[in-house]
This record gives sequence, structure tokens and C-alpha cells, in this order.
Amino acid sequence: MLHLRRCTWRMKNLRAYYTVKNEQLPKDPQQVAKQIFSKIKATGPITVADYMKEVLISPVGGYYMHKDVFGEAGDFITSPELNQMFGEMIAIWFLNEWSKVGSPKPFQIVELGPGRGTLSQDLLRVFDHFGALKGATLHLVEVSPVLSDIQARRLCIQTDNILDQKSVIYRQGITHQGIPVKWYRQIDDVPNCFTLLVAHEFFDALPIHKFQRINDRYKEILIDIDTSKDYSFRYVLSKEDTPASKLFIKSSENRDHFEVSPESLVIIKKVADRLEADGGFALIADYGHNGNGTDTFRAFRKHKLHDALIEPGTADLTADVDFHRLAHSASEAGGVICLGPKAQRDFLLNMGIEHRFRALEENVKPELKEGLQYGYKMMTDKEQMGERFKFLALLPAVLKKMVEKYPVAGFH
Repeated sequence: MLHLRRCTWRMKNLRAYYTVKNEQLPKDPQQVAKQIFSKIKATGPITVADYMKEVLISPVGGYYMHKDVFGEAGDFITSPELNQMFGEMIAIWFLNEWSKVGSPKPFQIVELGPGRGTLSQDLLRVFDHFGALKGATLHLVEVSPVLSDIQARRLCIQTDNILDQKSVIYRQGITHQGIPVKWYRQIDDVPNCFTLLVAHEFFDALPIHKFQRINDRYKEILIDIDTSKDYSFRYVLSKEDTPASKLFIKSSENRDHFEVSPESLVIIKKVADRLEADGGFALIADYGHNGNGTDTFRAFRKHKLHDALIEPGTADLTADVDFHRLAHSASEAGGVICLGPKAQRDFLLNMGIEHRFRALEENVKPELKEGLQYGYKMMTDKEQMGERFKFLALLPAVLKKMVEKYPVAGFH
């Protein structure tokens, strides 16, 4: 089986990135482990979801909070960073669907978890190329101060644009295309407006609860202290029903092991409510399954699999996205319709990435050709990202008849 966080890759002729200085990193590599150790000692074993929150976004030592985790010196790479074609296909998708409803203005482009800002950069470039940025604003939902700084450096004319770290809009600026951009910590604070929302490799990092069936009864998998050595941890099974096991285990469940991300279900419901109320389209891209995944929780460090319980805070934690449950949560109220999940390879080929690749290949500088070819193969090959990654589209339910008459691009 191919194990991927973002993918194992080689850094050759790919995009260049901003970096952060080492002094921004926590001085004590055991800082997060000590926090978790103290928490478990005080309250008992914790859920995997609580563990993920502490490891990834703890203000003191959290994995995403104090360093640049991307690129050759980081732990993973995303499709937008391989080359420009991925972002271009997503931009064309939004332009196509937006034009079908008359290109309403004003409108906002919203990205959840923007990474280094590479995807937003490509979206703005393509929209600007087609003269489609009039009445547009950009809104980024990002919890990491380090990553928001990298995003600002990539996207904005000026980078000294921090407002107040405690305010709802904690950073703002003007992009190179001349449109306003603002940063938020949660989607609730993004203003109401016709929205083109993208979430690429965002949901895979949200906390999960893990369950295992023992003697025809599900137990939640928890994390406890491993007394064999300092600040180490182990998995244990809950002795009694937990709040999560009472809420999220369906009577129809028959897998021996499965995972649920309540935060993902809440966020996708908020996205659906926003599209229903204000209009717009959402595109979710991530690696995952259609309701048949089992034990997918894992860690990546330096582009390799890493034990999730060793040295927490030094490696990325992730789990496959349950697209079936995500789509059900989004559409159960009837306000939106969901399309997909569609394999990344099929979506990109349907959007015409092969034609774009051939055109770029003919005109690219010789020293960049290998990187272009490598990126294209990584994104579309069935053995790489092509089948592992999937796309889910959300549209207001009022567009159902239009969708039946004019199929949504990429999902036909």
C-alpha cells in the first residue's frame, strides 16, 4: 500500500519557498510531550482527538505553530507546490461554475488551511488573467502565525500587515493583484458573501476519534502514559463508553476499526449553511476514502512514516478523510448537493490538465522540464496521488436543475 501524507518526493526543479529562521522553533523538543504527560497524569487517558489538538496546534510547541513544515527541509509537500497546473485546474473549475450562475459580484475567495499560500496565489493569477477579480476579496482561515506570515510574504504587496493577534481579523493586506486579503482563525468569522471556497489537505489534519470492535462491542482507543520511559505514550482501550462512542457509532457500523472527525463534520456543515444562505461553490480536495477506511491515523516526519506517539510536536499527524460522512453531513439538511468523491486523476484529466501539461512542456526551459514532468506524474499517476486523493464539490441545492442540464466540470 502506498503511504502518503502529502507524498514522498524529491526536490528538483520544483517551486521555491520562503523559509523561517530556526530561532522561531521551540527550544525544548519534549515540550509538547511534557504538556500531554501532565494532562494525562491529571485527568487520565485522553482521546486521539485531544492528542492531535495538543500536538498540532498547541500555542506552546504545536507542530504547525512555530515552524515552516513544507518543502525539502520540512515533512511533506502538497500538489500546488509541485507546479502551477494543479492550482490552475481548480481556478478554471471555479471560473466555469461561477460563470454558469452569472458571475455574481461582489464575491469572495476563501481558503481553509492555506499552507504557504501557493494555491491562493495560483487562483488569483488565473482569475486576474481572465479579468475576473473585480469585486473580489480573499479570506484565509489559518491558525498558525508562522504560516500566515509566509502566506503574507507570498501574496501581499506589503508584509508588515499584522493588526492584532487577539482580534477576529488578525492580519490583512493587499494582494499583488490589488484585492484585499484578510486572515481569520475560524470560518465563523469570515463575512457572509457569495463564496468560492477551497479546502485542500485541510480536513486530513483535523482531530479524529478512533474506535475498535472487541467482542461485538466498540471501544474508543485512547492514549495513556507509557511508564517504561520518560514522556512516552501508548494506546489503550476505554473501559467504559465514552461521549464520542455514544454520539458517533452508527448501528449500521460493521468495520473492526474506524475513525470519526467530529470537527470535520461541524465545519463542512458550516460551509454548507454558508453556500445555502449566500450562494457559492466549495471544492474539497484531500486523500481519503468513501466510508470504508479503517486504521489510517499516522505521522510523517522528513517525508517518511513516523511513530505518532514518539516525540509529539516534531512530526505531522494525519488521518484519511471520510468523504462519505463528510458529504452526508453537508447535504443531510437539503441545502446543498454534493458531487464526488472523484479521484484526483479523473478530476484533473476531466479539467484538461493533460492539454495544459503538453503546452507547458513545449515551452518550458530545458532545466525545468524534468520538474514539470515529475509534478504532472505525481498528481495524476494512479500509483501516486492520482487515486489516493479525491475531490468533493458542494453546490447550493437550488442549482439542481441547472446541474442536471449542465453537468459540473470535472465530475462528469
